[in-house]
Amino acid sequence: MALLFVRHAQASYGSEDYDRLSPLGWTQAQHLGAWLAREPHGFARVRVGRMRRHRETLEAIHRAFAEAGHPLPEPEEDADLDEFDHGAVIRAFLLERADAGMRERASSQDPAILGPMLHAAILAWANDELEAVPERWEAFGERVARAGAAAAEAAREGATLVVSSGGVIARLAQQALEVPARRAVDLNLAIRNASINEFSAGSGRLRFGSFNTLPHLAHDRRLWTHF
Repeated sequence: MALLFVRHAQASYGSEDYDRLSPLGWTQAQHLGAWLAREPHGFARVRVGRMRRHRETLEAIHRAFAEAGHPLPEPEEDADLDEFDHGAVIRAFLLERADAGMRERASSQDPAILGPMLHAAILAWANDELEAVPERWEAFGERVARAGAAAAEAAREGATLVVSSGGVIARLAQQALEVPARRAVDLNLAIRNASINEFSAGSGRLRFGSFNTLPHLAHDRRLWTHF
């Protein structure tokens, strides 16, 4: 059965509390909810991570379904759907691997600077080159696999909607495609806010369907964001 994994809408990048939707994020989530409510998905199960940005994205989706007269099932919370700690990975990278120039640029809020630094930090983490991290890459992969297995089990009852984060979805895609860790890092940084990513469950494993689609935001490219 179909599994739709949705990345949360834009969080409050650059603020003191990242883990909440920005005003633009609420708009993205509302468009996502309205599009999903118009399509005959018939969700039998809904699963969501524990983070505020996950819950707020689902809140906007839930509201759109209610307005359309198609109430969603009660969401099932799954801690395995939580994102890894970006801040801890970056801090460990800056402390252990970065050069002086990169450390000087670390406080920048410019995505053109943050993107390459984040890629280098996550890749070092994926290569097990960082010590001061609360969760190893392998452990992250193991819990992402559990989240995927739980979602696949839920999908036995019908189409299932899952709201999570980019790192989780990218790692699931990597595992389904059986590609190296570096590809997971590339996928992680490519995935857009409020994007739809389709998997299917069968033969005891997840199969990859589509990645990073934004049919609900096709009308306005200004709504396409990564951070």
